[in-house]
Amino acid sequence: MATHTPDPDPRDQGDFDYTGGSVDRPDLVEALDARVDGDVRFDEYSRRLYATDASAYEVTPIGVVIPESTADVAAVHEYCFEAGVPVLPRGGGTSLAGQTVSEAVVLDLTGSMDEVRSTDPKAGTATAQAGAYVGDLNAAVEPHGLKFAPDPAWRDKSALGGAIGNNSTGAHSLKYGKTDHYVESAEVVLADGTVTTLGPVAVDDLRESADADADELLPRIHAEVVRILDAEADAIDERFPEMKRNVSGYNLDRLLAEHRGEYGEEGVVNLARLMAGSEGTLATVTEATVSLVEIPDTKAVALLTYADLLDAMEDVAPILDHDPAAVEVMDDVLLGLAADTPEFEDVVGMLPDGTDSVLLVEFYAENDAAGKQKVADLIADRVTGVESDGASPESEVAPNDGAAETTSQPRRAVDAMEAHEPAKRDRFWKMRKAGLPILLSRTTDEKHISFIEDCAVPPEHLPEYTREFQEILEDNDTFATFYAHAGPGVLHIRPLINTKEVDDVEAMVDIADRVTDAVVRLGGSVSGEHGDGRARTQWNRKLYGDDLWESFRELKTAFDPDWLLNPGNVCGDVDMSENLRFDSAYQHDAGFDPAMEWAVDNGMQGMIELCHGCGGCRGPQETTGGVMCPTYRASEEEIQATRGRANMLRGAMSGELPDDPTDDEFVTEVMDLCVGCKGCKKDCPSGVDMAKLKAEVEHAHHEEHGIDLRTRLLGNFEKLAPLGSRLAPLSNIPGKLPGAGVLAEKVLGIAKERELPTFESESLRDWFDARGGARVSRAEADRDVLLFPDVYTTYTNPEAGKAAVRVLEATNCHVEIPDVAGSGRPPHSKGMLDASRAAAEDAVETLAPDAADGWDIVVVEPTDAVMLQTDYHDLLDGDASDVPDDDVAAVSANTYGIMEYVDAYRLDDDIDFDAPTESLTYHGHCHQKATKKDHHAVGVLRRAGYGVDPLDSSCCGMAGSFGYEAEHYEMSKAIGRLLFDQVDDSDGDEVVAPGASCRSQLKERDGDAPEPPHPVEKLAAALA
Repeated sequence: MATHTPDPDPRDQGDFDYTGGSVDRPDLVEALDARVDGDVRFDEYSRRLYATDASAYEVTPIGVVIPESTADVAAVHEYCFEAGVPVLPRGGGTSLAGQTVSEAVVLDLTGSMDEVRSTDPKAGTATAQAGAYVGDLNAAVEPHGLKFAPDPAWRDKSALGGAIGNNSTGAHSLKYGKTDHYVESAEVVLADGTVTTLGPVAVDDLRESADADADELLPRIHAEVVRILDAEADAIDERFPEMKRNVSGYNLDRLLAEHRGEYGEEGVVNLARLMAGSEGTLATVTEATVSLVEIPDTKAVALLTYADLLDAMEDVAPILDHDPAAVEVMDDVLLGLAADTPEFEDVVGMLPDGTDSVLLVEFYAENDAAGKQKVADLIADRVTGVESDGASPESEVAPNDGAAETTSQPRRAVDAMEAHEPAKRDRFWKMRKAGLPILLSRTTDEKHISFIEDCAVPPEHLPEYTREFQEILEDNDTFATFYAHAGPGVLHIRPLINTKEVDDVEAMVDIADRVTDAVVRLGGSVSGEHGDGRARTQWNRKLYGDDLWESFRELKTAFDPDWLLNPGNVCGDVDMSENLRFDSAYQHDAGFDPAMEWAVDNGMQGMIELCHGCGGCRGPQETTGGVMCPTYRASEEEIQATRGRANMLRGAMSGELPDDPTDDEFVTEVMDLCVGCKGCKKDCPSGVDMAKLKAEVEHAHHEEHGIDLRTRLLGNFEKLAPLGSRLAPLSNIPGKLPGAGVLAEKVLGIAKERELPTFESESLRDWFDARGGARVSRAEADRDVLLFPDVYTTYTNPEAGKAAVRVLEATNCHVEIPDVAGSGRPPHSKGMLDASRAAAEDAVETLAPDAADGWDIVVVEPTDAVMLQTDYHDLLDGDASDVPDDDVAAVSANTYGIMEYVDAYRLDDDIDFDAPTESLTYHGHCHQKATKKDHHAVGVLRRAGYGVDPLDSSCCGMAGSFGYEAEHYEMSKAIGRLLFDQVDDSDGDEVVAPGASCRSQLKERDGDAPEPPHPVEKLAAALA
């Protein structure tokens, strides 16, 4: 490498104001493009995508590079070092303190550098690239009974390099500590482009190679490490918190402890562990070898209840004497949020009256009996009214005769619940996590901001800390919930702040300042989990004092002479009140009025600003499951994730992008590949409804630019299908003629590879009328059912409708088919909201009187069922339509998917089934999954006698008409292949799927095989 003379005072640089610097932007792009094999993206859209992370901050980067190799990373570093351009390595962008946003060249290491290179079960290690997800790493070693010990909440979306950069921990840090303990070696790229491997090295060897005046960086780094070990030991001992959960500043205490032989051989230090917690300010980690731990044999959980949060805090220290793996707190605010969710209201309802807070205590154990004994001992020691010489009511083992650890502390827990079965344990843990999504679902300008939420204090000081924090919040006229990792003393506390108001920002700084004072006084850390970043860097001087602060800066300078690596963070001069995503200058203008009802605070704007950037939409199918986000899973492009689209929408509507949201380029590049699966509404922690936002944007685009022919044809399918049925089989011939596919693609943009739906000459209604209508009279029936004539079941697959009629009549239902033209789903999916609203109005006008009179509405096609259940509220509630809200509510509340209906009322209980001996692979429709209704079919089919393997699958990729459109064909098939792989891995004899588009996509998987059946067809086939 060429020698480089640093600027006179690089440490005062702070944020890099890129106006060209020593190189013009076009020259920078050209230079990087010529040097790297990966993608170089400096366009406005790409820069916007990487301007935010999961924090409250936003900084537009200079540009983005997606490197393919370490050589690419080195090339970027080398050129930017010479040109004086900052560089910022980034993983999943899930950081909460703002350490992954900067005016720099961002290196997205998750794009191509994401491989788990090797595993060595015998040695208990694994090697992976920095962009590999922690979830993928765990999936690779799980078959060997091993795992990467740190378990951050978003491990399926968090990259290994990010875990190292942040020194991540997790809920079980009482057992496992931080990431630094597991980093054995790391391949890194230094500021000047030097590639080296850091790992264990004798301090004597460092002394020999140390040279503070060398031209090369490594001798200068060695010199500074030696100086710190020799000169700063006393300061480190004095100022570093004696806590497992300190991730503030640089990892000097670990360095010193290794030198003293506390973790191995005396006089040997592992320089790779200096990377842990360095937030990309010292070097870019490109690959690492990490040690693994054994997966525990079993677990046991106790849920201790308290009348007051402070009682729970007083109890943490004595609980630690029982050697738990985790101790998590939930206060009254979090429990209240969980109680408002259908999934957990019954669990919260089981808590004793007067419960204010709970502690979730988990133990690892060798077997179930040992786990139950640990819980019994804890309950006997900590719960009032429980005899200390007896086991808990649920325990099956004898008391431990005083062998268990007990304390002299007074008992404070009012009651306790136990969980030993995996399902019950998981439910308790999910309840702990349930409140945060609701906490983050505020669409008001006030948000629960992450800026001081993970300070750590010794557990014995938690009561004092909690009291003082509550007083500080009261002084600033706000509040927060107290939850999470009480065991290691790390409470998650997010005050409610409106950063759009200057006074609230001042309050935010005051809270942080005063809380930091309390933390330092109590021997704690400014950050126990989420790092320094823009939120906490300025408080490190107060935590460590001027001398260590200067040592941090000297170490930074040794690694990075010009302070070009993520400048300003850890020991720099970033200000927590600057570069906020929402500030007093923020403005929002959609440029159009929403066409639908937005029943949330701040309306559509509130929904757009709801995304907080956690990256939950970025998880891979293999380890994450769920529905969201199929286009990201297929492409691994940030712009295809819900987070990417939300950021782009906000940028377009706040003027930070040059395009309006209705411009052709914006609609094509940002919104077009959203398949409208609704998965984000369920899987996004905040519930960002991107499918609805897309419909609004497309509608506004149609209003401004008109509707093209293909969109009109596809959107009017409910009007065209009856004609196709009347003309069948003639209407099916054109699609089978030679060259028809090529012509359809050229003229209409319909993918030539797709087989178009065929129409049945006898529609479902025709068949029903021909058979004489209902076979069960109203007088004899137990229930009255309107079988909704959705367009797909009525005209293209009436067999599923016939099966539904047979099943309903077998359960003694009187069935009628109402006179409605359709649900409006086809035009709705194309953003033709005037047409979908008109269809919805007609349907509600017809159905509402019967619904009010006790009729149930049953739908065979799941997407149409969800249309009536949820989308009609968007189209018709409030000022969106003149239809009475009560009528919409009546139709919505009384609408069911066919399998949902059978299951909800257990209509199959009295049926004598005779199912074939076969197992079924079940793929639920994404709209059903998003509304938590896909499980019904599984239960009914199993009771009918089938074996069922329900896939944890995303959208099929067909997504109605999406997969038929030529420009979407490749994306559709890429999403489909994710589903096909899951089907291939299943042991089912036959695939079943309720969605018409799903069955069409799955048919192409099997080539000439018949289309998979609807679950109701299998149910009908099992009727004796």
